[in-house]
Amino acid sequence: MVLSLKSERLKRYKDIVALLVKYGRSDFVNQADLTSAERLSRKQTSTADEKAHELAADLEALGPTFIKLGQLLSTRGDLLPEPYLEALARLQDQIEPFPYEEVERIVSSELGGRISKLFIDFNTEPAAAASLAQVHRATMRDGRAVVVKVQRPNIREQIVEDLEALAQVAEFVDAHTEIGKRYEFTNMLADLRSSLLHELDFQREAGNLHKLRKSLREFENLVIPEPVDDYTTSRVITMDYIPGKKITDVSPLRLMELDTRELAEEIFRAYLKQLLVDGFFHADPHPGNVFITDDDRIGLLDLGMVAHIAGNFRENLLRLLLAISEGRGDEAADVSIKMGEPKPNFDKHDFEHRTAQLVAQHEDAALEQIHAGKVVLEIQRNAAECWFRLPPEFTMISKAMMNLDRVVYVLDPTFDPNAVIRHEATNIMVRQVVQSIEPGSILARAIEVKEFIEKLPTRVNKILDVIGNNELKIGVDAIDEKVVLDGLQKVANRITLGLVLAALIIGAALMMRVETSFRIFGYPGLPTIFFLLAAFAGIILVLSIVITDEKPKKKTGDE
Repeated sequence: MVLSLKSERLKRYKDIVALLVKYGRSDFVNQADLTSAERLSRKQTSTADEKAHELAADLEALGPTFIKLGQLLSTRGDLLPEPYLEALARLQDQIEPFPYEEVERIVSSELGGRISKLFIDFNTEPAAAASLAQVHRATMRDGRAVVVKVQRPNIREQIVEDLEALAQVAEFVDAHTEIGKRYEFTNMLADLRSSLLHELDFQREAGNLHKLRKSLREFENLVIPEPVDDYTTSRVITMDYIPGKKITDVSPLRLMELDTRELAEEIFRAYLKQLLVDGFFHADPHPGNVFITDDDRIGLLDLGMVAHIAGNFRENLLRLLLAISEGRGDEAADVSIKMGEPKPNFDKHDFEHRTAQLVAQHEDAALEQIHAGKVVLEIQRNAAECWFRLPPEFTMISKAMMNLDRVVYVLDPTFDPNAVIRHEATNIMVRQVVQSIEPGSILARAIEVKEFIEKLPTRVNKILDVIGNNELKIGVDAIDEKVVLDGLQKVANRITLGLVLAALIIGAALMMRVETSFRIFGYPGLPTIFFLLAAFAGIILVLSIVITDEKPKKKTGDE
């Protein structure tokens, strides 16, 4: 790894190292193996809370990339203790707006016309300003009320530069520290990079809006803005304006006017469908992106961050959620293992024991006692501590579920997600079966059958030709005959030599009683010679066994 010596990069290195040292992460540099959770366990909770809020503030001060990094870290229950997770989960993505002149320049260049020609009205003051973009209210020529989201100038270049600096530091940490090998920060930065670059493509966000609107059209109490494709580019997106308030800004009196239990259940069921049926879900439903609309529905905004889940993973996720909701800890551990891959030091027994205990503790718990997302995070923490790697999708799911927990808790503090999961499981499995027999899936299977049938006659002819020519051979790689025969021959030779030596010794012993004038060292000469020959041959046999015989080799995992 080669560190850049550019002044801007050096400044970022300094900022990153300062954060590591300030928040107890100097163990990265000193190669200590204590996690932050272990360090903070020795401090007072109040001190940990203060440090956590300081970290959130410092990340905000460092700019958009570090704000997004903080939001990603808020999902890493395997890496950070509870006070940090809570502080970073509340990290505000609000910074000073950029000048309207820049807004006008970007919109005009992206949409190919002056704002006054494109819109009847365009508010010069932003309705919201975030780290990546800011939003302005506007009215289109046909009277349609919209919001226009404009990307910050030069934000892509700044983020790419910051990500490169972070990636180089992460490579160093992974290569030189125990905690880096355990938590694999390079992989975490790769996920952040992919997520951020996708968020910076507003055309992708428009596609996400279309796709989610289609997916959730059965949920009447959910509203998703429709994008205006002709007024959307990679840096500008125009979409319907949804009047309402952030769910966290709604007064208790206003909530009393709503059927909050029904709303909580509907949004929870909608996310179960996204996660377990569609495999495409809104990965950032934090309260700032969830509105209570003026017509008493729930609006989902900001679909820059979405995630996809493969079919096999969805099936395992359903099994995991069911196992958690029904208190089957052993099964939850087994399913979790199927969803990831072990590292070299994986302690399977410890992971199974931890997961079983975790699920047992939270069996039949209501939301005010345990959040569904928090259980998933705890499994992720157990996995890291036991040297087990869960896929990136697991982190995205835990992030979505944690944010969803906060939303449904605001709506209904007594909401029980476990009951909804158990109730919806049958419907979800039916949907998965229906998906498997949709025209696309059937066509794929038909193509496989077609290829098999096309190749079958050729393969059958080849087999019949080989049989007819008496050339059919069956290779069984069970034993090596040559090695076995060589071994048997060696054993036979040694047995024969042993018998000869035994005969020499017995014959010499019998001849000792025969009187003769030929003596050696006062003993009869001929038997003494036989004894010496037997001793010499015996020594040679022992040396041959010790020196030339191969030791049995231990089988490796590949054998």
